Amino acid sequence: MSLDKITTILGDAEAENLLNHKAKVSREQLNLPGSDFVDRIFALSDRPTPVLRSLQSIFSHGRLADTGYVSILPVDQGIEHSAAASFAPNPIYFDPENIVKLAIDGGCNAVASTLGVLGIVARKYAHKIPFILKFNHNELLTYPNKFDQVMFASIEQARDMGAVAVGATIYFGSDESTRQIVEVSEAFNIAHEMGMATILWCYLRNSAFKTGGVDYHTAADLTGQANHLGVTIEADIIKQKLPECNGAYNALNEGGASYGKTHKRVYSDLSSDHPIDLARLQVINCYMGRAGLINSGGASGENDLAQAVKTAVINKRAGGMGLISGRKAFQKPMDVGVELLNAIQDVYLNEEVTVA
Repeated sequence: MSLDKITTILGDAEAENLLNHKAKVSREQLNLPGSDFVDRIFALSDRPTPVLRSLQSIFSHGRLADTGYVSILPVDQGIEHSAAASFAPNPIYFDPENIVKLAIDGGCNAVASTLGVLGIVARKYAHKIPFILKFNHNELLTYPNKFDQVMFASIEQARDMGAVAVGATIYFGSDESTRQIVEVSEAFNIAHEMGMATILWCYLRNSAFKTGGVDYHTAADLTGQANHLGVTIEADIIKQKLPECNGAYNALNEGGASYGKTHKRVYSDLSSDHPIDLARLQVINCYMGRAGLINSGGASGENDLAQAVKTAVINKRAGGMGLISGRKAFQKPMDVGVELLNAIQDVYLNEEVTVA
């Protein structure tokens, strides 16, 4: 996809705002994605040698092979958002084989899904595209609904099906987060010992994060700290929602409240209101990019192609490692989903879309 095409999709004003922005924190301070990322970053770490091989298998697959960027198809919404609600727009994805086919036809680096989805087709596909087993989930069948990530699979099951990586979610800020941190940290350690890479969905969950008419679950300062906790338990890649606001710590400390800690220079020196600076704050909190930041694509809507391209541009220019987009791709006919995934990848393949 040419830069002119990307500009057309974004619109002239949006393209000008995103493609020509100069970031607050210099790119020179970041560890940026590249074809040598495993050699340059992870080969120096405490990760066992088989983990390096697993990471490289992800970086070497699909249309983004050997660029250091990744495009991952995640489909765990059958649990996280209920199967019928997720797959009613395109019922073929009740069949796990079609999920894997979409990832392959869409040129993805890997497919991330549940024990059941990947396990039922493992012998046919585990050697054709890297598998990422998501081992914990929040189910929506308990009444009333609650928000707690619980273990659905073991790390041994991931290894036995041929997965090269495992994924998990932690709801930072929730009442259950302390237990989840311990569970996931222990599971990630086992995964590394078994030669698999680790990916953490670093999500926030607390009703108190909605205050003053603003939802701070996507605030750059809060999500950035969640990322920092994630890399602390040795997540190799962090999945995070694209930031939409900032200043959560200040808002949550109004009226004499005491929550967390921040510093005025977080907002004056490390970020601004620009979406690329907000996303860069997330990258900064991933050890200055030593752990890759992949942003999620979000829910499906009316302008999915434009929104996906915009998110990819923000992530790439912020110094991120790629996108993990599910509902925008699978809640459509497969050929349209493939087109959307390819459009995301085209942003990362376009050398004129540079890191800000």
